[in-house]
Amino acid sequence: MENVIEVKELVRQYVSANGIMKKSTKTITAVNNISFNVKKGEIFGLLGPNGAGKTTTIKILTTLLAPTSGEARVLGYNTFGEEKKLRPYINFIFGGERGLYWRLSARDNITYFADLYKVDKNTMKKRIPELLELVGLKDRADEKVESYSKGMKQRLQIARGLINDPEVIFLDEPTIGLDPVGAKDLRKIVSLLSKQGKTILLTTHYMYEADELCNRIAIINKGEIMALDTPEKLKELSIGMSVIEIKAFNVSDNIMNSICSINGIEKVTVKEQEQIQLIQMQCKNPYDLTSKVLETVKGCKVLGINTREASLEDAYINIVGESA
Repeated sequence: MENVIEVKELVRQYVSANGIMKKSTKTITAVNNISFNVKKGEIFGLLGPNGAGKTTTIKILTTLLAPTSGEARVLGYNTFGEEKKLRPYINFIFGGERGLYWRLSARDNITYFADLYKVDKNTMKKRIPELLELVGLKDRADEKVESYSKGMKQRLQIARGLINDPEVIFLDEPTIGLDPVGAKDLRKIVSLLSKQGKTILLTTHYMYEADELCNRIAIINKGEIMALDTPEKLKELSIGMSVIEIKAFNVSDNIMNSICSINGIEKVTVKEQEQIQLIQMQCKNPYDLTSKVLETVKGCKVLGINTREASLEDAYINIVGESA
């Protein structure tokens, strides 16, 4: 199977000014010598914390940013130097609500972008209704976008990104901020596009989304690729591990330190919402350790406890580290 995207030893650096007078500068490396390939028809995930280099990589691959060094090729074209030849065959879909004209209808939005891509009138007449039906906006195509929900706007983004019938689609956090139903609908569209032969590069912060959609995943942190494999292979990095989850109210730092010191607990992460903490503890013998954990948190109000197998999210945390 041919490679549609080829990235070799890619580097992107920025020069940042320091101080009020901006007399000194420092070099920031956003992408640090990364290499990977994406095959035709593949959904390839690029995962990592904020500031890891995901969006910078996508901007380089979509011809919006020049690399400092290395090589980035899409469909055989160099993304810096042959961008005019490449752009008709790719498209970039943002997460959120950017990139649309809210005072226009959905149909007018897509027609405008079709003109920008120089889609001929006969093709436009056929393709626009097909795209509106694909994203479920056929019945509301002539309403102004400002009246749309966030999920409808994001589905319109998908239609906009398909107007030139691209061979390669770049999706940067396409389901960010969507409710569960809207996100599920969008994932169905992405899966359908893959079945139609489109090659897709996807960034997301949602591990279950990457697990469901992606054929392979690269995990990037501080500009470097830390791991690259299928979701199943990445999860094997936590093989033999289970997770004890406790939801508790107002857990003190002293109790957290005591949990971390329990023999057999290998990694502890905490997700907080107001004063409620979801404490996740990776270990190999959860049933032997649950009673010790409960004894440690007995001074807190425990709202729930659960034991499960390690997931892609647990593997991701192991790879990038708790600080990320």
